[in-house]
Amino acid sequence: MDKVIIPDNQIVPFNAIASNLYGLRIAFVNVFAVTHTDGSWTLIDAAIPFSASRIRHWAQERFATAPRAIILTHGHFDHVSAAGELAKEWDIPIYAHPLEFPYLTGEKQYPAPQPGVGGGLMSLLSPLYPRGPYNFSGRLQPLPIDSAGLAFAELPGWKVLHTPGHTPGHVSFYRAKDGTLIVGDAFCTTKPESFFEAALTQKPELHGPPAYFTSDWAAARASVQRLAALNPLTVAPGHGKPLGGSEVPARLRQLASDFDRIAVPESKKPTAA
Repeated sequence: MDKVIIPDNQIVPFNAIASNLYGLRIAFVNVFAVTHTDGSWTLIDAAIPFSASRIRHWAQERFATAPRAIILTHGHFDHVSAAGELAKEWDIPIYAHPLEFPYLTGEKQYPAPQPGVGGGLMSLLSPLYPRGPYNFSGRLQPLPIDSAGLAFAELPGWKVLHTPGHTPGHVSFYRAKDGTLIVGDAFCTTKPESFFEAALTQKPELHGPPAYFTSDWAAARASVQRLAALNPLTVAPGHGKPLGGSEVPARLRQLASDFDRIAVPESKKPTAA
């Protein structure tokens, strides 16, 4: 696997990613807050186990009210673990794509990880990670589905984009007025198989989704190509630093056009007919 280097001057701070978009890094994963014109806000993702208090304190320091909803990009443990506790405390719904529901309603676990794929400490440790199922069925609501991306009342001004590959119901969020993109694990801005090692430097690099938990590489490729076609000026990833600036669109197109070489592990690369 390879990477796409991003200049340091394209990094943007978590506390001012874009207009009305703020982030919080917890260990190796990010959560985001989107504020709205009526003073309300929405939480995107809910991080790793035992992170509820960290998210709660961040929210209390920054916002006057509880969020109107928690929206999940997908159901992996490092994006949902605080969702149940926070949703209960705040008495709010949790939204996810319907294809993620089996993993969020107690029905089944995600497929086992592939620890030999991609290298890095995260890959080696992946058999130890929780695979669910989580059960948020009392609060879980479906995100709207549309191939062109639908507007969504809990996230006004943004479109929901189904970006499968890493998981079947993975979603991203796009705000066309300023080209801002929240991508979950559709791609990363740090080496996804080495989050712990990369966290020491967090050099801005575009990589594919975490290989050890990605279920469908053809779909993952198509999702990155779809996101690159939007030419976003700001990218808020689930892993790595947020990026913004004039070079971001071209670097993302580079990742999309050379996805198989850069992102797909050798054992998963498509074979010639």
